[in-house]
Amino acid sequence: MAGELLSVKGLTLHYGGSQILNGIDLTATKGEVTCIMGTNGVGKTSLLKALAGTHPSSGGSYHLEGEAVAGQSAHALARRGVAYVPQGRDIFPFLTVKENLETGFACLPWAEHTLRDEIFELFPILKDFLNRRGGDLSGGQQQQLAIARALVTKPKVLLLDEPTEGIQPNIIQQIGETIALLRDRGTMAIILVEQYLSFAYKLGDQFTVLERGAVKYAERKENATLEEIEACTSL
Repeated sequence: MAGELLSVKGLTLHYGGSQILNGIDLTATKGEVTCIMGTNGVGKTSLLKALAGTHPSSGGSYHLEGEAVAGQSAHALARRGVAYVPQGRDIFPFLTVKENLETGFACLPWAEHTLRDEIFELFPILKDFLNRRGGDLSGGQQQQLAIARALVTKPKVLLLDEPTEGIQPNIIQQIGETIALLRDRGTMAIILVEQYLSFAYKLGDQFTVLERGAVKYAERKENATLEEIEACTSL
């Protein structure tokens, strides 16, 4: 598909002797949101970790912009444009907002170590709280900080693991609007793991439902209804 940035075929992943992912096929396309869905424990987070390089896959192929990248480290993948916002956010509680954002510089050339205005246009509250410690922010503000830190790296692929978890409704709306804006710019592919079905369906362009580490359902939005997806994720 034109604009395809990421492709995995037959991806497997193990934790010790336990196989968690069983031959996953997935694509992510520039200007689209690919939603990964399913009940707890089916391998959604493990899939994102494999894509981010924080846990190595065991087998299968993984390509970014047509180049094989399976087995590369998280830092190498970040330099190639893969940004990961993990479940739980993983911000640094004793660093300021500004310092948290600047950790995103690690995978950028020295000349690009600047906090771009667009970061604060997307998340105005962060500009007001630049000198506040990350741990002093609310859960919703920490989620915005985590996404903003990922955007500092200028990603081609943005991986979001349940960004609405534990977040107040007004912040959920703001995060949804931000994801939609990033999608509509057409410069990156977004992979969204989300349990909030209506939120995901509103944003998504293609949907993959996992069950026991394998793909149970995969369909584009024009061929998928919310009711079908809900039925797949509730069985």
